[in-house]
Amino acid sequence: MEWLSSLKAAIDYMEGHLLCSVGAGEVADVIHISSFHFQRGFKIVTGYSVGEYLRNRRLYLAGLDVIKGEEKVIDLAYKYGYDTPESFTKAFSRFHGCSPMQLKTQPARIRVFLPLKIEIVIKGGNEMDYTVEKMEAFKVIGFEKEISFESGYQEIPQFWNEFLDKYMKPVQKSGHTEKELQQAVKDWEIGLFGICIGDTSQENKFRYMIAGFYKEGKIPEGMTVYELPAYEWVKFKCTGPMPEALQTVNTRIFKEWLPGNPEYEIADNINVEWYSKGDMQSVDYESAIWIPVKRK
Repeated sequence: MEWLSSLKAAIDYMEGHLLCSVGAGEVADVIHISSFHFQRGFKIVTGYSVGEYLRNRRLYLAGLDVIKGEEKVIDLAYKYGYDTPESFTKAFSRFHGCSPMQLKTQPARIRVFLPLKIEIVIKGGNEMDYTVEKMEAFKVIGFEKEISFESGYQEIPQFWNEFLDKYMKPVQKSGHTEKELQQAVKDWEIGLFGICIGDTSQENKFRYMIAGFYKEGKIPEGMTVYELPAYEWVKFKCTGPMPEALQTVNTRIFKEWLPGNPEYEIADNINVEWYSKGDMQSVDYESAIWIPVKRK
């Protein structure tokens, strides 16, 4: 099933199971896409995580039920998957900007959230700049953290800021490295890659590594080594200030390159971002997105 057709099928399935305890993993199984790429692509294309979409749709429907006035708050709480009336009311108020009681008397305050429609939009412009390269397996080393699909756009920049503050700025300021981890950061060029790996036991999370090439040697405590398998990699070139340049190319990959691609499909639950040295806010700063692929 092609990518956009799969997204449409996913939305149809979610719409048909809004009153069930359905999660991203179940939806991904139905449309035969890995949970990692489904959740990642859904967020990029729609702007919502799978959890956000389901939650927003349920709370909108709950708002309609409140206006009808045929069910009690406690019944609506259980109907839409909340453990208690209090947790339902809190989520309801955060979404609609008013409590169920207030919405009942002021129905115009309802926040509308309709089912998403996925469409292909053909735009003029430049071709995407990419190469396809076959690479042998290689190892990377770095710092790792489990990231939630729900809040990844906030967690990953925070993780990078922590890394820069703790390991890069002291090195740059002092001009020498005294601590083992700081030396390892320098020796293995950690910060060259940002890698997403979808192999956690929790369907709503993935592993993220701030990494560099591993060239053998002692692995310092607190660091992780990971081997990327031998694959053909599509390497998309990004030029421009961070993070906007990478975000733009990522969106184009899932909206323009992947849908209906006659030659390639994604081969593994891995996504690699490569960063060059230099000023990340420069208009000519270079970075890249690597995706493992297999020929159809």
